[in-house]
Amino acid sequence: MSRGDKLAVVEIFTSVNGEGPLSGQLSVFVRLRGCNLRCSYCDTLWACSPSCPGRLMSPEEVLKSVLDTGIRNVTLTGGEPLLWPASGELLALLCGNGIHTEIETNGSIDLKQFARMRGSSRLISFNMDYKLAGSGMESHMLTSNFSCLQAWDSVKFVAGSIDDCERAAQIIEKYKLTSRCRTFLSPVYGRIEPAEIVEFMKNKTMNGVSLQLQIHKIIWDPDMRGV
Repeated sequence: MSRGDKLAVVEIFTSVNGEGPLSGQLSVFVRLRGCNLRCSYCDTLWACSPSCPGRLMSPEEVLKSVLDTGIRNVTLTGGEPLLWPASGELLALLCGNGIHTEIETNGSIDLKQFARMRGSSRLISFNMDYKLAGSGMESHMLTSNFSCLQAWDSVKFVAGSIDDCERAAQIIEKYKLTSRCRTFLSPVYGRIEPAEIVEFMKNKTMNGVSLQLQIHKIIWDPDMRGV
């Protein structure tokens, strides 16, 4: 996508995590440009465009920006951040400086090399999506990635309908995800009410699955950037 030693950073900002295992905790968000998928409900489509303005930064420059904040959590996001070859070097630098990094990845990128790189370190965690039919991208999902996940990782299913919820329940059961990692079921904002998902979870007795709401869309305007 660009020079192998650089990252196209479209924004770096500090906020609270809006979703995931560290929801509500402070984090430095590092958003990289570009994505290989086009989900129907994407809320960061602007960052996926090759023409999106961004700054080419070395992993060392990104690390300095993070360290200057004094915050010990990083959310590496996009787009799809693992498309950038230099993301591996950035992860190694962050880990080497004791920074916990959550990788927001879309489920279509092979995680094996990144899983080998982190080893048993809990300072790097995958927050992996499984795209359901409503996204239009389920055919791109790599279920082989489930074998790379550990207890400190998570899988997120974003559902826009009860049919999506049904599919999520099937995948969770088939791959025994609640025994492998943290598992979240989240509504597509504006398409399905959270109460409908709660009723579905009750009807299916979905032990070990957590309802997840995007709290940044509750605190701020849902379309606001940099929050």
